[in-house]
Amino acid sequence: MHCRAVDSTGIKAEGEGERNARKHGGSKRRIWRKIHIGIDEETLEVRAVEITSSSVGDAPVLPDLLNQIPPNQDIGSVTADGAYDTRKCHEAIAARDAYAVIPPRKNAKPWKPPLVHARMRVLRPCRAVDQRRSDCP
Repeated sequence: MHCRAVDSTGIKAEGEGERNARKHGGSKRRIWRKIHIGIDEETLEVRAVEITSSSVGDAPVLPDLLNQIPPNQDIGSVTADGAYDTRKCHEAIAARDAYAVIPPRKNAKPWKPPLVHARMRVLRPCRAVDQRRSDCP
């Protein structure tokens, strides 16, 4: 059983005319792409890659990343940042019988059943900490 870590980063893709624009003036417009990557935390092997435009968020790509891993290979857990704290991400991870290690978003609210119980176990202590902080002068 392997754990997967998922995240994305932006990369600049220079257009053909960008060098001339920089040299002679004109638009400083850059083209950005996002590379979404899933790695095996034990071997550091890249297991899934997706490249999108910069306008595509992180969460919508997670199911496609998980689909790149053959169904007969177990995924023990998926570790990701709060950008992946969405119902669809949790459902995609649960569909692979994996455990989601995703911190709840700052403004996270409890979800109604039958959604993922693991998220609720994380959310309850976070809410208790937030309530104690608000009681502080």
